[in-house]
Amino acid sequence: MPVWIIGAFAMFVPLSIAVVFLASHHPDEGGLYIWSKRAFGPFAGFITGWTYWTSNLPYFPALLYFAAGNALFIGGTSGGALSASPAYFIAFALGGLALATTLNVYGLEVAKWLNNAGAIARWTVTLLLVALGALAWWKFGPATKISVSTMHPGLHLKDVIFWSVIAFAWTGPESVPFMGGEIRHPRRTIPLGLAFAAPAIAVIYIAGTASVLAALAPHAVNPSSGVMQAIGSIVTRFGWSVLTPIAALLVALSCIGSCGAWLGAVARIPFVAGIDHYLPSGFGRMHPRWGSPVAALLTQAGIAAIFIFLGQGGTSVRGAYDVLVSSTVVITLIPFLLLFAAAFKFGGAARTPEMVRIPGGKWTVWIAALVGLATTLSAIVFAGIPADDEPNKTLAIVKVIGLTALMLVSGVAIYFAGRRKAASRA
Repeated sequence: MPVWIIGAFAMFVPLSIAVVFLASHHPDEGGLYIWSKRAFGPFAGFITGWTYWTSNLPYFPALLYFAAGNALFIGGTSGGALSASPAYFIAFALGGLALATTLNVYGLEVAKWLNNAGAIARWTVTLLLVALGALAWWKFGPATKISVSTMHPGLHLKDVIFWSVIAFAWTGPESVPFMGGEIRHPRRTIPLGLAFAAPAIAVIYIAGTASVLAALAPHAVNPSSGVMQAIGSIVTRFGWSVLTPIAALLVALSCIGSCGAWLGAVARIPFVAGIDHYLPSGFGRMHPRWGSPVAALLTQAGIAAIFIFLGQGGTSVRGAYDVLVSSTVVITLIPFLLLFAAAFKFGGAARTPEMVRIPGGKWTVWIAALVGLATTLSAIVFAGIPADDEPNKTLAIVKVIGLTALMLVSGVAIYFAGRRKAASRA
């Protein structure tokens, strides 16, 4: 649990300082895209936005694999042979992706039902997990021995790899300024929002982790079904097994709902790219009846489906899940390198009266940027290291590097193709 606190000071705090500073100096709508563009030019801005979008493409399959693993408990058990069946996980992920895409194609008025159901399910199962964990801790004591030695952060390979996921989990503040033009008094509202959000996020992470550890020893936790493992273990001990399928359904629904919400939201990025002619003009058209960016939605879903097969190829279900998560982490963190670099570059800029005052001034901003850069770089490296139980470590590394390179190269190609097209029109 201390790793969450360390992660907060290594990532969330520096990121929040950088975001507050940059949003105060450049409150325009667009957030990190605008900051990178102003600091390093249009190419840097495009790559920032491109990698921030493409990080969702392996994220969707990873989220649906997590849903598939937990959905096995709907039958009251962990699913037996299906828990190691690539065919089951691929079919579930493709089915969930198809459902989320179809509802979004029919527009927000239809898709919102899945999004809202997912949000309600997520909060319900989170509260259930925390309540059951607290009850089990009180009644039976924690399954994981809690002491100074066990809470001391480990430096073994598996622990170091986990640090990348912690850094990734503490991202999020950068998303608020994307809508800076739609927020009233963004220079004041954004810092206050982050100040209130940080403790709430920390409580959720720490309480959720404590609840899982109350039910299971760390070595027994399966990353793709740990929530339901914990809930199933606790309710079985209390004789409340009827809760297992209900909780499993809620977890699966929350994941599919999240997939639908993000799928619809980030489809607006290639939609805008189509309007700006970086992508074919079809991406910039809305469906005349449903008002949805159909080309962007279908393209996203198609690429995400390819990620499902690429991630699974030549490895186990656990290996595929790890590759998808690692690829998500690496691609997601790339734009943060440019964000922290922009904060460092602008750190010494002159301050006007309406800007937020950062305690310590430019030195605080510079230190936060350097800490954030170090954390981000370390997390990117650690995320590419395969787990100890990965049967084909070389293939796993090749997949993560290859998928990341594919996203970067395709972004570069699209950017310069768009520039050439714009030049020819001029």
